[in-house]
Amino acid sequence: MTASDRRPRIAVYAPMKAPDHPVPSGDRQIARGFVAALDRAGFAPALACRFRAWEGRGDAGRQARLARAGLWLADRLARHWAVRPSEERPRLWFTYHLYHKAPDWLGPAVSARLGIPYVVAEASRALKQQHGPWARGFAAAEAALAQAAAVVAMTARGAHGLAPVVGDRLVRLAPFLADPALTDPAPVDRAAARAALAAAHGLDPARRWLVTVAMMRPGDKLASYRLLADAVRRLDGAPAWSLLVAGDGPARADVAAAFAGLPVTWLGALDPEALRTLYGAGDLFVWPGLREGYGMAYIEAQAHGLPVVACDSGGVADVVRDGDGGRLVPPHDPAALAAAAAALLGDDAARADQGARARRKARAEHGLDRAAATLRATLEPLLP
Repeated sequence: MTASDRRPRIAVYAPMKAPDHPVPSGDRQIARGFVAALDRAGFAPALACRFRAWEGRGDAGRQARLARAGLWLADRLARHWAVRPSEERPRLWFTYHLYHKAPDWLGPAVSARLGIPYVVAEASRALKQQHGPWARGFAAAEAALAQAAAVVAMTARGAHGLAPVVGDRLVRLAPFLADPALTDPAPVDRAAARAALAAAHGLDPARRWLVTVAMMRPGDKLASYRLLADAVRRLDGAPAWSLLVAGDGPARADVAAAFAGLPVTWLGALDPEALRTLYGAGDLFVWPGLREGYGMAYIEAQAHGLPVVACDSGGVADVVRDGDGGRLVPPHDPAALAAAAAALLGDDAARADQGARARRKARAEHGLDRAAATLRATLEPLLP
């Protein structure tokens, strides 16, 4: 954003992880997506603060210190902007991803002081935390939702939890990819991509290639990898296959142990161009996605024409539809996951049909322009 930029200024804040945080994650990717969508919508988004409000241990003392620090920063920001010329002040505050472990101590206070609208995207509510170790954060998140002029939800599950307290201020926005080149990518030369990967990693191009793209962390990610390993061990009747895994992280040793003895190629973390090659070379994207928010990799894979097999868990159903670009199976059911994968691996025509459907769906429903239009329609009427 430049001094000559006359677009409406939007103060952007993410209490969980700032968009420019050095550690990659899905949360950071989505935060960057919102910044891109706001820019595409005709606003001038700027990061308001990098203060991280997240507290993951239920430590009441640390939560109290974070609250005091956040309110102090809010006062500093409000004082700073209050004396600036009107054209240099934000006209709206936009907070991404607040919840009981990462409440927003800044946005509500600054918005009230400056008299500007306060908007929230991707909040989550867990009522069981109302009286638990994060009761302070839960109360702060509830107060922020009560103040918000609009609350944007990207999944049906999230919208359902927010509806009782948000009412008609709730706005639905389909999950989206920030890079238009990913939503509607140029075709990948499949033969060349397969030849390059086969040469680099000693793969057999005659086999069906299953693709997985996921970080390797303890918790739900590791549980998904273990479920996937259990499922692919049941693919005895399917055509010969290899699994290509892109991803890395602190649980890598545990992940590798789960797949011991299976035909798996570990590709490590890949840059966007290498991911394009992988998606273009693959035959089927398989990832359980237990408790996923929704999973950006599902959209990326479908955009490249790669059908998806996943579990109906968390927000996955918001980006994967059973029979329209892939298959959804019950969570924690390795036999069902294996059966769905085997059916598509063994049916070239069905796999091609689902791949074509996946590409059309990604282009039509999960693009940056569509997200920008929704944000423009939501925010413009709120501007003072």
